[in-house]
Amino acid sequence: MTTTAPPSTGSTTAEPARPPHTSDRVRAERRLGWMLAGPAFAVMLLVTAYPIAQAVYDSLFSYRLTDPGNRSFVGLNNYWVVLTDALWWQSFGVTAFITVVTVAVELVLGFALALVMLKALKGLRPILRAAILLPYAIITVVSAFAWQFAFDLTSGFVNSWFAWVPGISADTDWFGQTGTSLLVICLAEIWKTTPFISLLLLAGLAQVPDVLQEAAQVDGATWWQRMRKVTIPNMKAAIMVALLFRTLDAFRVFDSVFIMTAGANGTETVSFLAYRQTIARLEIGLGSAVSVLLFLSVVLIAFGFIKGFKVDLSQARGEK
Repeated sequence: MTTTAPPSTGSTTAEPARPPHTSDRVRAERRLGWMLAGPAFAVMLLVTAYPIAQAVYDSLFSYRLTDPGNRSFVGLNNYWVVLTDALWWQSFGVTAFITVVTVAVELVLGFALALVMLKALKGLRPILRAAILLPYAIITVVSAFAWQFAFDLTSGFVNSWFAWVPGISADTDWFGQTGTSLLVICLAEIWKTTPFISLLLLAGLAQVPDVLQEAAQVDGATWWQRMRKVTIPNMKAAIMVALLFRTLDAFRVFDSVFIMTAGANGTETVSFLAYRQTIARLEIGLGSAVSVLLFLSVVLIAFGFIKGFKVDLSQARGEK
């Protein structure tokens, strides 16, 4: 007795797969899509591509804005100078630390807030969502100033409010040390952008079919089992988009560092390093090299997320 299927009596030569037939209506919709989105896409490409190309070009020169006459081509020497400098790796480490800590905390808190918004009573949902999303509506610079004033040694109220907590007193200088400075910066980032992640995760939660939840509940699955086997796998695309957007944003953190510490006490990030080299020191060549390296880091992060999650967004939309 054999368990394999009998050989086919017909021809064994496989015919080449024919491309799927595209109807005239689909082709017309595609042309209309390109006509509508084409101009905006061209403008966006021009606006984004030109600064990147200019930065790459400037990074190949030894160019100081106060001495433009001595501009000279140095090839990749600026990149060598940046990558062999300990300051670059310190800034990169600080940036990576802020990114990992804030995104991890925001993912957990954002998921919890998304569940609260989803399960809230129908009459309370608008008020609850507005209250949760309020921090994200505040301008980042204003938010950074508010946190800086709250933790400032002279004008802040945090020391007096939390003087009962061990380690906190009226003389606690939050911006006098690296650890406490990074703690306040991370708290400000988490408070500001957790609503953004919760909003994206709420959209993912709303797309999980209720029939799957009910079937798992009938089968006796617990809340955690339904969450792990049903909810989270069906939210994979939403989680990837939330993490990708927020990670890219966190890796370019600048406002909070600029307002709270100005890069002092070892809190300088890669974006602040690029600003300091280009704007403060007028070293256009070195600053452009830092900016290009920041751009490449962001591209690698985006590529890693897309490859790591293995989510086909077109398939998630039901186009395949």
